[in-house]
Amino acid sequence: MTTAAPPPAARGSIFLGVDVGTGSARAGLFDDNGRLLGSASCPIQIWKDGDCIEQSSTDIWLAICTSVKAACSLANVSGDEVTSLGFSATCSLVAIDDEGEPVTVSWSGDPRRNVIVWMDHRAVKQADRINSSKSPVLEYCGGAVSPEMEPPKLLWVKENLQESWSLAFRWMDLSDWLSYRATGDDTRSLCTIVCKWTYLGHAHMHQNDEIDSRDMEARGWDDDFWEEIGLGDLVDGHHSKIGRSVAFPGHALGSGLTPDAAKARTLELGLAAGTPVGTSLIDAHAGGVGVMESVPMADFVSEEVDEEAICHRMVLVCGTSTCHMAISKNKLFIPGVWGPFWSAMVPQYWLTEGGQSATGAVLDYVIENHVASPLLANRAASRSISIFELLNEILETLKQEVGSPFLASLTRDIHILPDFHGNRSPIADPISKGIICGLTLDTSEKQLALLYLATLQGIAYGTRHIIEHCNAHGHKIDTLLACGGLSKNSLFIQEQADITVTFVNLKLMLIFFNALGAAILGAVASKKHPTVQDAMKALNAAGQVVYPSKDPKVKKYHDAKYRIFRDLYEQQLSQRSIMKDALS
Repeated sequence: MTTAAPPPAARGSIFLGVDVGTGSARAGLFDDNGRLLGSASCPIQIWKDGDCIEQSSTDIWLAICTSVKAACSLANVSGDEVTSLGFSATCSLVAIDDEGEPVTVSWSGDPRRNVIVWMDHRAVKQADRINSSKSPVLEYCGGAVSPEMEPPKLLWVKENLQESWSLAFRWMDLSDWLSYRATGDDTRSLCTIVCKWTYLGHAHMHQNDEIDSRDMEARGWDDDFWEEIGLGDLVDGHHSKIGRSVAFPGHALGSGLTPDAAKARTLELGLAAGTPVGTSLIDAHAGGVGVMESVPMADFVSEEVDEEAICHRMVLVCGTSTCHMAISKNKLFIPGVWGPFWSAMVPQYWLTEGGQSATGAVLDYVIENHVASPLLANRAASRSISIFELLNEILETLKQEVGSPFLASLTRDIHILPDFHGNRSPIADPISKGIICGLTLDTSEKQLALLYLATLQGIAYGTRHIIEHCNAHGHKIDTLLACGGLSKNSLFIQEQADITVTFVNLKLMLIFFNALGAAILGAVASKKHPTVQDAMKALNAAGQVVYPSKDPKVKKYHDAKYRIFRDLYEQQLSQRSIMKDALS
């Protein structure tokens, strides 16, 4: 998929951002004002086998190179014109040997499969054992590690793939590996190791000037924690396998892009050697950086915004999963919500990271496993629209046919708990299951549309639950900013507005972005902006305000469905207890 905008009459700096999601790699070129000049994406391969979900770092790099070259071509930008480069990626785990070659993390032994994808849940038992340690580091990830974090995955590999464990010379978060592949610099981002590796970023609070971050020694590891969970060998060599030096996001790495990475060959980027490369971010966190400073469009009248306004905002990065990102000047410990993480997104702020492990993935599952799905997909393709757009049309027609007072009321008999991949926040229950209440023998496309709508609503109720929980524990969220692929679905965004904005008195802004957060990292690395927050303000985009329904019946309806939503999980706990007793 490619998009391009007419180039400006006179060019200044051109910032390149590369963002690797679960299913594709995307490249975007931006000017000094954050305006998108051109973008392109390329799919990446994924292997799924039960709880095991794997990718290939080689395949991911090829997709990046393809996307970068296509974006440059569309924007009519040569590689030599690119000012800087930044990476963001999913928090997947990469294994490489001492020569930088892939080390398999797969039962299959396939050497290509050296990436454990973020959503892989093979290490649930390992996570439980780690959490039983009650280590002090767990206080900084909501009280417990998730199987989606790196320590449980590392422990799983050590216990199940001993040859791979012996061969692995570096274990890296995917975005750190991308920066390493581009520059040869093994410095890790505070974002990745703080959020996913239990690194205590506040060990560097005395180094509160981002300029000093280049060669910071990794002093935030808790060696006792690694010893206690059975991974003491990762402490060896000054933590060389997991990171001996760290930097704030956006700091310049090495001498920039290496000649090998820059060459215009099939597996390389086609950029100039020495192009500055910024320390990376996880993809959701880059989304936060890209939109946190956004302002409403001119038709929205807002009050004067003070300098602490970003502490009252929450960014929803909506894709395969949804991440809920909020920052604060003071650390807030919130049960069941990851963090507080110091300088993990915006330097010198504490990050709270809520999330839903599957949102876009749940919608895909509900749609693709319905008997009416193939015919709908063909119809949508014949009209060159998405299946979401077609389902939205069917719902509007159905509303007229049955005389519903408002579209949301079509699901009065269908209720969904969307925990199909566990509950990340705020319950932090990785074994929670999805529930669909209200099934019939109807297999029509109209019934699929209703299931789709009920799923959208269930996802939005989950967001409401997270916001209420965060505000009850010290946050004062008054603005939501939605971005990411799923936010392009107008019905999804409207349901989010009706369900969350109405009840917690928020404003919701919609921002379309493509790798802007990653591009900001490169802008800082190139010294075009002194800090990440300066770059955020300079390159921010205007947001479209989405207003909730003013109909009080809509509010009453969603309030009732939200009570049912919360009760579905309580019923699950009761049923789990009954069956445990029966099998004891």
